[in-house]
Amino acid sequence: MIGARPRGARTRGGHVASETGAVRVALLGCGTVGTEVVRLITEQADELAARVGARIELAGVAVRRPHRHPWLTENFPDLVTTDAGELVTRDDVDVVVEVIGGIEPVRGWLLEALKSGRSVVTANKALLAEDGPTLAEAADASGADLYYEAAVAGAIPLLRPLRESLAGDRITRVAGIVNGTSNFILSAMSSGGTSYADALEEATRLGYAEADPSADVDGYDAASKAAILASLAFHTRFTASDVHREGMRGVSSADVAAARRLGCTIKLLAICERVVATDGTESVSARVYPAMVPDSHPLAGVDGAYNAVFVEAEAAGQLMFYGQGAGGAPTASAVLGDLVAVARNRVGGGRGPRESAYASLPVRPIGEVPTRYHVDLEVADREGVLATIASEFARNGVSIAAVRQTGGVNGSVDRADGSDRSQARLTVVTHSAPEAALSATVSALLDLDHVLGVAGVLRVEGLGRAVSALGMGE
Repeated sequence: MIGARPRGARTRGGHVASETGAVRVALLGCGTVGTEVVRLITEQADELAARVGARIELAGVAVRRPHRHPWLTENFPDLVTTDAGELVTRDDVDVVVEVIGGIEPVRGWLLEALKSGRSVVTANKALLAEDGPTLAEAADASGADLYYEAAVAGAIPLLRPLRESLAGDRITRVAGIVNGTSNFILSAMSSGGTSYADALEEATRLGYAEADPSADVDGYDAASKAAILASLAFHTRFTASDVHREGMRGVSSADVAAARRLGCTIKLLAICERVVATDGTESVSARVYPAMVPDSHPLAGVDGAYNAVFVEAEAAGQLMFYGQGAGGAPTASAVLGDLVAVARNRVGGGRGPRESAYASLPVRPIGEVPTRYHVDLEVADREGVLATIASEFARNGVSIAAVRQTGGVNGSVDRADGSDRSQARLTVVTHSAPEAALSATVSALLDLDHVLGVAGVLRVEGLGRAVSALGMGE
């Protein structure tokens, strides 16, 4: 019986201990994802037992407000509890599955479970990005497993390939779209000419965006995922604070149109890459920001709330992982995949992969990270302005790849003080240059009398492909 509570001692970090021979699961949280986890465990009980070698049974489900979960309380009243702390330490619990989210009090519950030898499956990207090493150390000490495939990219099998399938390779870059809400908004702006505000409103109406969309549109969600990806790919402990983060609130319809003219699409990207200096020393750059992606790149065609991640490795080459990055059923699929793996380990006495942080590579400051840029300038339309601007780029070590001017009539003046009759917009696309050099260039340009303002600065990411055909030539 699903709700039955067998008596019997449990063992630490090893075999199933319940008298029924089942793997007993404590579920923390029963929202959109948790409800699907309960459904899959109950509806697919026989198949899961065949795959694991033992039945998976729910020992209890912890929720804060049972009255908000009528389906759960009506169908499984004996499983419901409001005391998560008591549930995770019960003698008949072998595995704790957490889909609540947030840092506290979840951290304490999971640490208690791991320290007592109970394996943990979690989808909590924020906690993993802030304090993943502490959880990993607790798992190592007790012999328990810590799995978290659902924490990044929903149903897409991404983390297990990074730490298992590619364990014998050397990963050089992991980059892609890891937040479905931001991608839905940018896709709507690109395909339908929708404004940012209208696209956000539509995302909220459809349930993609929360009432407070900050985590998605300001890049916090993507930064947490980037920290997890960098940790696995480069065997180095990363936290969200190590990830350079910029949100997408500033992306305008004019930016989208400018990208289209260049044969690009704007995406909020998470990029983690290994950087090798001329002296052979290595570091890792992890960053999140909106950037132009050439339409020829597969990521440019990832629309709606979907996620896609490119992994580049020395031997394997380029690999692309694509699919639904959020939602109850897709995320629950990843949770169940981890649960089956953990259950198999407990039945057979095995253990999952441990944390690998031997490399301890330093974080490369964003100021040293090179990329290409698209810079829109509002300038006075008079002779010599372009030459002056070009000299500022050169003085700061930023090479110009192409320039386009729109509007204005060069040299026309009709005011008593000799000021310009019109203004023009200059669009500059650079060759690859460090972030610090571009920032210094923009600051210098703003000090020029003839530069009326910087309308926008966006990065142009090739992501391993040539970015020479930008519609403006080289």
